[in-house]
Amino acid sequence: MELHTLNAAQQQAVTAAPGHYLILAGAGSGKTRVLTERIAYLITQHQLSPANILAVTFTNKAASEMRHRIEGLLSMPANTMWVGTFHGLAHRLLRMHWQEAGLPQSFQILDGDDQHRMVKRVLKELSIDEKDFQPKTVQWFINQKKDDGLRAQHCESKHNPHQRMLIEIYAAYEQACQRANVVDFAELLLRSFELLRKNENILQYYQQRFSHILVDEFQDTNSIQYAWLRLLAGDTNYLMMVGDDDQSIYSWRGAKIENIQRFHQDFANAQTIRLEQNYRSTATILAAANALIGNNQSRLGKELWTKGEQGETISLYAALNANDEADFIVTRISQARKNDFRYCDMAILYRSNAQSRVLEDALLHAGIPYRIYGGQRFFERAEIKDALSYLRLLVLRDDDGAFERAVNWPTRGIGDKTLEHVRAIAREEQISLWQASLFLIKNGATLSARATASLQHFLTLIDDLAAEITDLILPEQVELMLNRSGLLAHFKQERGEQAQSRIDNLHELVSACQAFNYTEEDVTPLQSFLSHAALEAGELQASEHDDYVPLMTLHSAKGLEFPLVFLTGLEEGLFPHQMSINEGNNRLEEERRLCYVGMTRAMKKLYLTHAESRMLHGKTHFSLPSRFLYEVPKELIEEVRLSSSLRATSATAAPVRAKAGLSSGPYFMGTHVHHPKFGPGTVMAVEGDGERQRVQVNFQQAGVKWLMVNMANLIMG
Repeated sequence: MELHTLNAAQQQAVTAAPGHYLILAGAGSGKTRVLTERIAYLITQHQLSPANILAVTFTNKAASEMRHRIEGLLSMPANTMWVGTFHGLAHRLLRMHWQEAGLPQSFQILDGDDQHRMVKRVLKELSIDEKDFQPKTVQWFINQKKDDGLRAQHCESKHNPHQRMLIEIYAAYEQACQRANVVDFAELLLRSFELLRKNENILQYYQQRFSHILVDEFQDTNSIQYAWLRLLAGDTNYLMMVGDDDQSIYSWRGAKIENIQRFHQDFANAQTIRLEQNYRSTATILAAANALIGNNQSRLGKELWTKGEQGETISLYAALNANDEADFIVTRISQARKNDFRYCDMAILYRSNAQSRVLEDALLHAGIPYRIYGGQRFFERAEIKDALSYLRLLVLRDDDGAFERAVNWPTRGIGDKTLEHVRAIAREEQISLWQASLFLIKNGATLSARATASLQHFLTLIDDLAAEITDLILPEQVELMLNRSGLLAHFKQERGEQAQSRIDNLHELVSACQAFNYTEEDVTPLQSFLSHAALEAGELQASEHDDYVPLMTLHSAKGLEFPLVFLTGLEEGLFPHQMSINEGNNRLEEERRLCYVGMTRAMKKLYLTHAESRMLHGKTHFSLPSRFLYEVPKELIEEVRLSSSLRATSATAAPVRAKAGLSSGPYFMGTHVHHPKFGPGTVMAVEGDGERQRVQVNFQQAGVKWLMVNMANLIMG
């Protein structure tokens, strides 16, 4: 061990006397090294057996890296030490004590897809229509309750019939899993917690064994994980929790920032050690990040600093629209490439997955290789392919691939048995699945009345849609399809960040149609767009072994670092996301933490971009610059295009509207207004002209509302 190479705070954390510690580890402060050095120090200096250590992290990759580093420091294998993820360690406990846990020795684990199928079977057994209780929503409910440590019998419905039915489904799901001898991921933690709580002798054994428990990414723990740790710690063991409340960005996955905030209440003698020296970013980037996160009220507090260079100022670009934003980024990437940057040194980060489409298009046209980190290209995403399958059927009923994808999605009572009949007729008669469906409906002795009616309903839906879109422009055709098909409604009934991302992507498809340049002759705009989408999907991403620009959401970026970072879409309603603005201060603070995470990914150069107008749902919306931009000290920012100042006033907004070909009118983004009922507010977006003009206003007390201008009685100023 070479303790002299650690900074003072790191040394303090590594060599601290046995006790409870909260290590507030800022971004880029070397927390992984501190964790591994601490474990090695306990073994070599305190003569602790590796068997007495429990080290917990969140990913298998992180656990493997931690074990590898520890073995390197000790120059010996650490086979007796328990190092792993929460789920991996809980699984290990259940395998060792399967009888006491009430499980068969050969129990199996359900992954997310397996659990989804199990939920669907339970709904079918209970004769519950999936339209009323979508499997994804039920799955989310069950996992949320388990993460909170609640069995079905412990849940309260509070006289809510919908909630009561969800609880009944949860109970039936538990019984189905028990019959099948399977457990889901959430069950691993809950069942292992119950195992320890209900078996005093087993709990005492592990409490005596694990005298030191070390946890990484503590800010990401949920309720059951924290309860599990507290139970194992008991009254005599020592906890070292390493985390950063300023990087808590996963509440939508069940993470409880309250855990790190209440640690000192639960462990009265705990000490806090702050790792604030940053080894990643320049002083300028850190100063900006510190100023931003300082606006959060409920934080434990720390200030990142570096001995490194001051670095360049942060560049801010105010784009006219999303295409201008993408073109600017492509230009700067090309310039940096000439200055010896590799493509993989430059990352593009965005709040919403849907933002990638315009960026992908610009990169493709510039011939710049890229990859979507941890995700798929826009036209390859499942919800986009679902929507395109409906559009393809509107153009060509005999498209079997589109038929297979659309016929029962969202679910409409056309099961596998019905589809097997359709496929059999198609094979026998050498006809398409659409034609086979018509044949079965007409001569359908093999189908039940219900199956026949469901199949007929789908065919009628497609035929009616085809007739209704005839006189509509392309984006209106797609918007009508999204609503009539049930695709949008399906995802709106689901909950969480992923469902919202899918909704954003479907709306972005409408915007893609609005921006699409139709040039082909002898084909309709819809046919031309479908060809365009197929060709775009056929464009392969760069190989993971190539040099490429990584594109990713801010949630995916946590834990990564790049010399040059583009943080895009910094606009009110987009980042911070409109949901967080509507839902109050806690969500808004998490959005600010997400921005902080994005900024601290940058090592040498940070670009911040926002667009003065952006196409949403196929319509141009004007946006205010994100409040986060105003929270960065002006002296740290260099505006790339001074004619479009961040501090834009009403005087500069009107020319921008005129340049975009929109009516200027009395209202534009940033206009201060007063409503007789809602009070003072600020205009965030304007749509339409004349009597059809409406404005989106963020009221100080009433929140965000859309109002018709000719009926709202707004007073300016």
